[in-house]
Amino acid sequence: MKKTAIVTGAEGFIGSHLVKFLQGKGWNVIGGYLSHQCNSFPKLPNLRFVQCDLCNGQRVEQILNEYKPTHIFHLGAQSVPTVSWADPVWTFEANIMGSLHLFEAVRHMKHPAVVVSACSSAEYGHVPASAIPVTEEQSLLPLHPYGISKVCLDLLAREYYLDYKVPAVNLRLFNTTGPGKTSDAPSDFVRQLVKIRKGLQSPFIEVGNLKPHRAFLDVNDAVRGFYLAAVRGRHGLAYNLCANKTYQIAELLHTAIRLSGVRVEIQRAPHLMRPSDEKIIFGSTRRFHKDTGWKPVRSIEQTLQSMLDYWDRALTDAGQEGETKSKHR
Repeated sequence: MKKTAIVTGAEGFIGSHLVKFLQGKGWNVIGGYLSHQCNSFPKLPNLRFVQCDLCNGQRVEQILNEYKPTHIFHLGAQSVPTVSWADPVWTFEANIMGSLHLFEAVRHMKHPAVVVSACSSAEYGHVPASAIPVTEEQSLLPLHPYGISKVCLDLLAREYYLDYKVPAVNLRLFNTTGPGKTSDAPSDFVRQLVKIRKGLQSPFIEVGNLKPHRAFLDVNDAVRGFYLAAVRGRHGLAYNLCANKTYQIAELLHTAIRLSGVRVEIQRAPHLMRPSDEKIIFGSTRRFHKDTGWKPVRSIEQTLQSMLDYWDRALTDAGQEGETKSKHR
């Protein structure tokens, strides 16, 4: 039987890559998105998009009844920790109640779909150096409303597996980056470097704290992990999804500069400094590799180069669009 997947949060960074990956595998894919004004989706065979607010339980149930998915990849969420501090109520409504509506709808399916949920390394909070790389047995002690909401999703999926036999698999995502990513250190570096190369910015690059160590997973390895979790993951379990090597942020910066081919001066920007930063964020993927065979294959150089190429195209297209509008004024 041909597999049919619903991807919630299809307009997001990982979701947009995942729908293309699954479509390329020959699956029927339905991308669920929140915004009524999102018109940038690709036109591809076996791929369509539907508007769905996960907080509308009737709409969620309607979509599942109409498309009868074999698999659901649940990525729809308010996913920014700083936003969760500013608006915890909305974060909880979107991430907890939205997930509850989804699992309730799956529970009432004649043949419940496999649900792979995007959980988060933020569930762990501060982890002592002795526990790095962190395993799935580490205590869940999140530090912000976003992390708390992901703990709720993690436990909710487990409860629906135990009580209602919903085949659920949870992926605790660590730092993930790649083409289309915004608001992380690598994407900020490469965007500035491309702007400098195009003469759109002075040859100074603004940076925050360069001392922490992070394991940045390429988005292509991440979506392959979601796929393998769906077809090989053990139901009822949570798995870490993380790169297999950490780099100091300073090393990522200098690698991006080398790949860009531009000469720049590095400037520390106070507005980019956080009140506190974990010295290292790194997760063990031994359990996931054992059960699914997954391991990351993209090098950090490949990831950064793909991001440089992405921003080069994006800024070129933006410039051409601006020129076209000027000519028609």
